[in-house]
Amino acid sequence: MNTGKLNWDVLKKLLHENQGAIRKEVEKGGSVGEDCAVVSLEAGRLILSTDPVTAASENIGQIAYHININDIATTGAKPLGIMVTILAPPSAEITDIETVMREISSEARKHQVMILGGHTEVTDAVNRMVVSVTALGTMSSSEKVTWTSGAKAGDKILVTKTLGLEGSSILVSDFKKQSLEILSEEEYQEARSYGHALSVLPEGSLMGKAASSMHDITEGGVLGALWEVKEASGKGFRVFEELLPVTEVTKKLCAHFSLDPLRLISSGSMLITVEDEKEALMLLEQEGIKATVIGEITEEGASLVSGSIEHQVEAPLRDEIYKMYDE
Repeated sequence: MNTGKLNWDVLKKLLHENQGAIRKEVEKGGSVGEDCAVVSLEAGRLILSTDPVTAASENIGQIAYHININDIATTGAKPLGIMVTILAPPSAEITDIETVMREISSEARKHQVMILGGHTEVTDAVNRMVVSVTALGTMSSSEKVTWTSGAKAGDKILVTKTLGLEGSSILVSDFKKQSLEILSEEEYQEARSYGHALSVLPEGSLMGKAASSMHDITEGGVLGALWEVKEASGKGFRVFEELLPVTEVTKKLCAHFSLDPLRLISSGSMLITVEDEKEALMLLEQEGIKATVIGEITEEGASLVSGSIEHQVEAPLRDEIYKMYDE
């Protein structure tokens, strides 16, 4: 099997055939395109999400924390706590595990998130560190849950910050020597700084009531995220390549390593669909959050317009970052 996410057909089949018991408290469980499950409680709702980090060697704790808390943010919920599983290869040192936990704890303190428990193990089942986090958030029963499936035809599509933040930070951390072959020291430090911009909690908190859907742009990049919105909502999308915000540093790195920046893991950027893009842009700008309108939700189809050519977007196979770890 190739590294990365399972293909869409296999994933759909696995989820459909393996749901365990059906519980009335569960408003919605895991499904393709939806990153969180929602459980109704007497005192409100519990929002849950989980994801591992497998495509990075540096800053794993920081990345693992944000990709999961970001999923909670896409629903409009407030993060409460996390559970952490660390699988370390026999070659790892105790200091490696301590570094991961310090990174996670440092980020968690910033958002008043508690580490509730987890599991740590040294195993020859892995050849490099794997960190998996389960995040929990809360929301009152009266508050609106923002679902990925909420996107409607005619909605404008926004992305916050710039694309490829996480992927670029991984590249310069794990492949420093090769990166410095084409980046100046200033550009290198810029890419390193992207690792400190991976949270989308601010935009999630701000846009929860105004957005029809929100989705963290992770594996598969912006095109993967758009595809997940398409699958969850049953609608389509049409976006314009010239509008997609990618920094020159990210473009340089992707060109050097022969990676597609539009399919590169992009935690730190949120995809938001809204009916009123002017109001959304104003709200985000007031909080100092850069946002760009890149296209709109359509009744059907999946297209990327490049100049005068309209390309049909296919289902993502795996994130571009995994190419860097292929033997």
